[in-house]
Amino acid sequence: MTRRHLTLGALVAAAGCGVQTKDKAMAKDPDPSTIPDYEKWQLSREEWKERLSEEEFAVLRREATERAGSSPLDDEKREGIFACAGCGYDLFKSETKFDSGTGWPSFYDYIPGALGTKTDIKLIIPRTEYHCARCGGHQGHVFKDGPEPTGLRYCNNGVALTFKPA
Repeated sequence: MTRRHLTLGALVAAAGCGVQTKDKAMAKDPDPSTIPDYEKWQLSREEWKERLSEEEFAVLRREATERAGSSPLDDEKREGIFACAGCGYDLFKSETKFDSGTGWPSFYDYIPGALGTKTDIKLIIPRTEYHCARCGGHQGHVFKDGPEPTGLRYCNNGVALTFKPA
């Protein structure tokens, strides 16, 4: 076995948890006419760079991934809402958050209509990437190794979120 085979095998294993979900809300992006202030959040690259920190811009607008364990939101346990750090749109309820042990905030479900998806092939094997339905900010990827009732894990970059306590 060559190094190339080992590398490809590792990539397949890493991406193997990716899911093309049949969930009705994940099948396509929500209709923009149903999203409050949608037009207001269609900003230019320059406008986003002015609004966001360098790390927020890298994750939300360039689809980067923050270092595991770097977000205090991974340990957030209070009741409230996790919203998009780009536009403030509510994405997840705290009761759907769980400790996945990955070092990133993880959720087993999202607020209906809050997320859109696209296929990510950066690791060769297709994975489902999700983003804020209002501003398009990259949030993370969804995997099918989460807890019941959905069996899904929405693995989110903490820097892409803000927390609104109840």
